[in-house]
Amino acid sequence: MIERAYDVQRELSRAEEGSLVNEFHLGDAAAIAKALKEQYAGKVSLIYLDPPFQTGKRFEVRARVGESEWKTGRGSLVLEGYNDDLPRNEYLEMMKNVLVNAKALMKSDGLIFVHIDYRIHPYLRILMDEIFGESNFINEIIWSYHTGGCARKHFPRKHDVILLYSKTKNYDLHLEDIAEPNPEGRANHMKKHVDADGRVYRSIRSGGRTYTYYDDDPVIPGDVWNDMSHLQQKDPQRTGYDTQKPLRLLERIVKCASRPGDIVMDLFAGSGTTLEAAAVNGRRFIGCDLNPLSMQTAHRRLDRAECLYHFEPFSGEPEIRARAERGVAFTRVELTKFEIEPGVSDRRFEGLDGVDSWAVGYQKNGLFHSFEREVRSHAKPRLTGKIEIPVFEGELMMRVTDVFGRYFFYHISVDENV
Repeated sequence: MIERAYDVQRELSRAEEGSLVNEFHLGDAAAIAKALKEQYAGKVSLIYLDPPFQTGKRFEVRARVGESEWKTGRGSLVLEGYNDDLPRNEYLEMMKNVLVNAKALMKSDGLIFVHIDYRIHPYLRILMDEIFGESNFINEIIWSYHTGGCARKHFPRKHDVILLYSKTKNYDLHLEDIAEPNPEGRANHMKKHVDADGRVYRSIRSGGRTYTYYDDDPVIPGDVWNDMSHLQQKDPQRTGYDTQKPLRLLERIVKCASRPGDIVMDLFAGSGTTLEAAAVNGRRFIGCDLNPLSMQTAHRRLDRAECLYHFEPFSGEPEIRARAERGVAFTRVELTKFEIEPGVSDRRFEGLDGVDSWAVGYQKNGLFHSFEREVRSHAKPRLTGKIEIPVFEGELMMRVTDVFGRYFFYHISVDENV
């Protein structure tokens, strides 16, 4: 027998109970940030915010459906990402609440990066001066890119602004960790030399001292980042999010503003790039977003990371069938049918095409411990519909995530078939 579970509001992936894990919260950024202060006030090393830009547009997520679309990478299901149409006064009030709570979450040596563009940049600069103090402004970073269309009535707008502030004067920014080789050397007015090992270096004398710089020494980026662009449409990183940022951009920020083991936070997580950058570089992460599609996308990108997902139960009653058989040490679960209920979409989904991912595990005290799961990806576009997990203490449970980002949980009775 399979029965819908409405009391599950958290899912723990790949972690032992009581261990320090990462978190993702589905909900409003300001409300989540305020709630997180109880546990994390003064503990977050880096906060990156990529809020709406006040464009007045409706942004979309292009979801991939079924095995064929995951193979090709072309999503055909167009869903709403977010509606960027808040009146300016409401937008600034929202951002003020987010930033005030973000400051409370930061460590005394913590840093915050806020990623915006020309539309709202001057307003947020003033707001951040007010909240963090003008003296704690560090940089206005220009991310310059080459993608985008042409313009005839203005110069093409091809850069974003990233505002960097600290909480106190005692901040931890270690730029040496993002230094990169300079492929063009140091072509300038300094005198050129070659040392005994054949390395090219330049020298200049100033104030009675000689300064030496090797051409192949790593170079720290300036405040104009023009060495990375927006993701191309066919880039393998693409998740379907309109406003997705490249992983390399977020890795640069994560590496210079946090250290392994530190907590990195993104309250407008979107496609989950910040969280992935933190995970692959040995940082803990806390993500938040209002859109279920963000949690779904982040869950896929962070499939191998230990993470606790927080959410309210989802509405809807898809038709589902599954069976479970228990062996000596393992329980085998087969998902045989998942049909999205009428009224959700005009589209028909064949077989398990309406399923984006599913997992089997055990429930304890309203928490679903995910043991094994199948997640669609370009590398593994097909769901077998079969999962095997070890017999363990707790109530056997299954979670199914559909292509709309909804999470459904079900109690499973072994040896029963519906």
